[in-house]
Amino acid sequence: MKKKLIVLSLLLATNVFAENLPVAPPELIKELKAFCQEVADEDGTGDMDLPTFLLDCVNQELEAEGYQRIEELE
Repeated sequence: MKKKLIVLSLLLATNVFAENLPVAPPELIKELKAFCQEVADEDGTGDMDLPTFLLDCVNQELEAEGYQRIEELE
């Protein structure tokens, strides 16, 4: 029970923290998508399909730059 409370607390804290991050400008998302497409072309996507890989890659880059994650790519 104690572990469940700790995990729940961490999830809630992470969610609150993410809401305080700025939203990335659309142009940055477009640039990151192009970058991630190049990575996929050169290195492959592992066991992920391309759309999943691109979304994951873009979100990793957004987080590294201090922006909120996105739910989908256009």
